Amino acid sequence: MKKIITAILCFGLLCVGGQTLTAQGEQEETPTKPPPEVFEKTEQKYHAEGRRDPFRDLIAGKEVEEKAGQEGVSSYMIDDIVLIGIVKIKGKHIAIINGPQGFPYNIRPGEKFANGFVLSIDDSKVVFRQTKDRGVPLSRPRDITKEINPEEQ
Repeated sequence: MKKIITAILCFGLLCVGGQTLTAQGEQEETPTKPPPEVFEKTEQKYHAEGRRDPFRDLIAGKEVEEKAGQEGVSSYMIDDIVLIGIVKIKGKHIAIINGPQGFPYNIRPGEKFANGFVLSIDDSKVVFRQTKDRGVPLSRPRDITKEINPEEQ
């Protein structure tokens, strides 16, 4: 009984598969016509009627300067940074500092800050030269030294 049911199912599947192949063959034989061009290229115009044109360039060729995103340590004040460590690589000293948000940065002599620059870096200290105080240039620049504690070395 099982053999008869299995044979009937196989025969039925072969018939269905054959019909599918025949239908696909017929579809391939019929030539397909290229679709007529329904969409023709025309220039569209927007009528504002007193409203703002959403398609118009808002900048309209004006140069935009972004001062909000100053990068790196150049926007930090010397008083706001914390000296973490000093590294000597190939005979040159590099200081590691934390900014006001706590992100670490590597600085070298000559690196500029908002109110001064790095004058020198030794084995245990970094000397900053403060040239401005609250945005006002100082008549005599001030040197600020930040040292690493001897017990941390």
